[in-house]
Parts: sequence; C-alpha cells; structure tokens
Amino acid sequence: MKPVPDISRDLIELPSSFPIVISQTEGVSPLFQRLHWHAALEINYISRGSGYYLINGTRYEFREGDIILINSNDLHRAFENEELMMTVIMFDPAYFALEQRYDPELLIPFREIGMRFDNLLDRGHPMLARLGGAIEEMRDEFTRREPHFEAVVRSQLVQFMAFVNRYFAKEQERGASHTRGMETVRQVLNAMEADIVRPWTLKELAASAHLSPSRFSALFVQTVGTSPMDYLIQLRLSAAVSLLEASDKKIIEIADICGFRNLSNFNRLFKQHIGKQPSDLRSHTLIEKQ
Repeated sequence: MKPVPDISRDLIELPSSFPIVISQTEGVSPLFQRLHWHAALEINYISRGSGYYLINGTRYEFREGDIILINSNDLHRAFENEELMMTVIMFDPAYFALEQRYDPELLIPFREIGMRFDNLLDRGHPMLARLGGAIEEMRDEFTRREPHFEAVVRSQLVQFMAFVNRYFAKEQERGASHTRGMETVRQVLNAMEADIVRPWTLKELAASAHLSPSRFSALFVQTVGTSPMDYLIQLRLSAAVSLLEASDKKIIEIADICGFRNLSNFNRLFKQHIGKQPSDLRSHTLIEKQ
C-alpha cells in the first residue's frame, strides 16, 4: 500500500447511503490546478475539448472521448486547453465490498494503475466508445433521479469496471526509479505545504531532496507541472482565497499570513492566477453571504 500523502487532501462529500456522485464540469478552476488527492476513486470522461492531467508525475494529454482513472491517493492536477467539459464520477470503493466477494479483482484497474493498467485508457481500443456511452448513461440516471436510479447506477458502474478489467489490462510495469522520484518530490511538497510562509529558495529545496538545483527543478516540473517557486506562489494564493472567503481579516493581513511581503505584488499575482482582485473576491463573498 502506498503511503498516504499530506498534500492538499480534498474532502469529497459522498452521501453515506449512496456514496457515488456524478457531475459535469466546464473548464478547470485555477484553485483546482493545484496538486491534490482524495480517498475517493475517480473516473473522468472527456465530453468535449482537450487538456492534460499530471498524475503522480506523468503527463497525460487528453481529448474528447478519453477516459481517465484516478486512484485513491494519486497526486493529480488538471489543465484545460480549450472548451473542456468532463463528466466526473467519484465513489467510495468500500461501497462495492459485496461485489468484490464474487469478483475480488473488480477494482484492480485502480489498484494496479502504473502496472497492468494506465490512468488514461487506451484510446485506440474499440471498447472505449462503449464505455464513454455508459458513463453518459450513468450521469443521465444520476441527474434525473427516477425511482431506483441508485440500483441502475450501481449496476452500470460495476459493469464499467468489469469491462475495463477485461479489455484494458497491460503487461508493462513502471520502473522503480519513477517511484523513487515521486517520493522525493512528495517529501518536498509536504514541507512546502506545511510552511508556506517560509521564504523557500530553490537551493534550499534542492538540498532537502539531496539533489542539485538543476536536477531537482527538472524532477519537480516533471512531477508537478510547474517550477518549485511558481508552485509555492500557487499554494500561497490558494491559502489566501480560503482566508478571503472564510474570515474577515484585512487583505494586507491575509497577504502577510500567506507569505507575501508586498501588497502590490500580492494583488498582481492574485489577479494573474485567480482572474480577479482580492477585493473583488471579498466583495463577491460578502454579497453571497447576505
């Protein structure tokens, strides 16, 4: 079992009686471009557009018709290229304990990602279109919520996983060097998230990973998708957004708490990454609360 990371866990709210949530999303919010993980299993179907995922340090370009599997604890972040629309299924694997009594390998496509299965299902396989159609049928059932929709969605999801298991297994295994590189970056990410205010330098981060700055930077970009310093800015801005939405602290105070020593620089970076000024977000949040 892989170690549970400390990085930005997303707490996915799944109803206890029926722990499956199916939604359709447009684009990718800047806040969800950060590296994160969750305990739920996730299936993404690209209904429209294109983009790419970074999952455990591997980049997966995706386009319309693709299906992506994300396991519990996978470190991942998504980026949109154009007009992205995805159907997203999140579910608790424990909900299928009964089915696994009769088919112990039902969830193997998630558990053996990186070994017998890939995060991105083979787009050349003739079964892919059928699985995409099944996902859309599940979303339609979930949205309409007609009588007994839970049983229909559950049975369709079991069939989906059985077909992935049957048709998409591979014989390749990922090398140990990739795993070691992931764990090295994971430890640095944990340290950065634990102390975002600290004035980290590239040299300091590289030293903590026992690598040269150039080697560390290359490994970090491969894993996270951006440079260490740019990612630190994203962590700080994410924390700032949370404080702007959940507290009444002054903006200059929030900037300082999140590691920005210059208010004008904070405002510039916030506008660049979030798409609006901190004061605009604060005003919008206050209006919603009224």
